[in-house]
This record gives sequence, structure tokens and C-alpha cells, in this order.
Amino acid sequence: MDMTTAGDTGLLETLQHEVALFARRAEQTRLGGVGQVRNSMDRAAYLLLNRLDKEGPMGVKALAASMGIDSSTVTRQVAPLVDTGLVKRTSHPEDGRAVVLQLSPRGVSRLEEVRSSRRQLMAELTHDWAPEEREAFCTLLARFNGALSARMAPSGMSAGQESPTSS
Repeated sequence: MDMTTAGDTGLLETLQHEVALFARRAEQTRLGGVGQVRNSMDRAAYLLLNRLDKEGPMGVKALAASMGIDSSTVTRQVAPLVDTGLVKRTSHPEDGRAVVLQLSPRGVSRLEEVRSSRRQLMAELTHDWAPEEREAFCTLLARFNGALSARMAPSGMSAGQESPTSS
């Protein structure tokens, strides 16, 4: 369904173009194109580590549900994190057959390095913004991400939505 009106077309065209540029530039930055080589991290890895840090140890199914993605995707994305020592697989305390994922001390340290680098980048990019502008941008971006999340989730529920303070 086309929800645009004649008056919105130009603004919506600009918005979709700016979002496309943002996605490309964010990926270039992550890949080290803007001085972030040392502290770059794959987006999936960052989001998984961040979720484990915020919510604590959990099983694959719980992690997948909290992120709004499939368990097989989590299993595939967690494997290299376990191999590199960022995530530990342990037995569930009540059911030894079940696996619990948790951040390792190395994972905690690496995640904080990346967060620190990202905070520094955000500070540099918005150094000339007023605090109110930063707050408004965070609010609107969180709202935009929430709308995207709700659109992707079954029955319109907001699955795997990150809060503005979780990254």
C-alpha cells in the first residue's frame, strides 16, 4: 500500500536516499574505511555480544528469540565467537544437556573496546551538535528502528528491538 501523498514525495525520497547513504557509510566505517580498523567488529558479532552482556547467559533459543532471529542463525553466528574465545559455552546448571552461552572475560574486554571506539566516533561526528540535537536524533533513530523491527516481526510485535542505550 502506498502511504505517500503528493506533499511527502520529495521528503520521503530524501529520507530513503539518506538511509541508503547511512547504511553504506556505516558499513564502510565498520570495515575500517574511516579509521576504525583496530576496533571494528562484525555487526552480527557486536549485536550478539551486546545482547549477552545486557541480558546475561542464555541458551541459543532464548538468544534467538530476544534478537528476533532464527536459532540456526544464532548457532552459525556464535560459532566463530566461541572459536575466538569471546563467548563460552557452558552446561545449563539445571539441565546438563542444555548449552548456555555467556561472554568470556575476553569477550567483555573486546566488547568494551568496540563500544568505546564507537562512542568516540559518535562524539566526533556530533561534536558540534547541541545536547538537545543528540537527544532528538537518538529518539528519532530509536523510533525509526522500532518501526523497522515491528514491520519485520510476526503479528507486528517488536522483536529484537535494541534500546538506544544498548549499543
